[in-house]
Amino acid sequence: MIRTILLLLLCVSSPTYAAGIKSFTSDGCSAFPDGTLDQQNLWLQCCIEHDKAYWKGGTYQQRIDADERLRTCVADVGKPLIAELMLAGVRVGGSPYLPAQFRWGYGWPYLRGYQALTEEEKAQITALESK
Repeated sequence: MIRTILLLLLCVSSPTYAAGIKSFTSDGCSAFPDGTLDQQNLWLQCCIEHDKAYWKGGTYQQRIDADERLRTCVADVGKPLIAELMLAGVRVGGSPYLPAQFRWGYGWPYLRGYQALTEEEKAQITALESK
């Protein structure tokens, strides 16, 4: 039984299992407000751009870079303290190993982890972005 489960997990986590990336979706700032009470969408675009990076996936460094761009974007709209809070949240909650819809690489099948995108995968992403 354990051998069967391990074999199944190996198949699911194998890069060859990833047939393709799903279409991009965004839930805005996930479990965080999209802005202030007065400006309800103040940093929403920052979160959508962050979601695009998380959807695509890639290496651990690409995730760090995406998280830093989110922090900078929110700080640039005048909310540096909120930016730091959001950075802490995505660093904790954005792991590719969490079974959450907002995890790193969420466009790909679960358990992809951190890995560089192949040229074929980049082409899939470009095709979906141009739709």
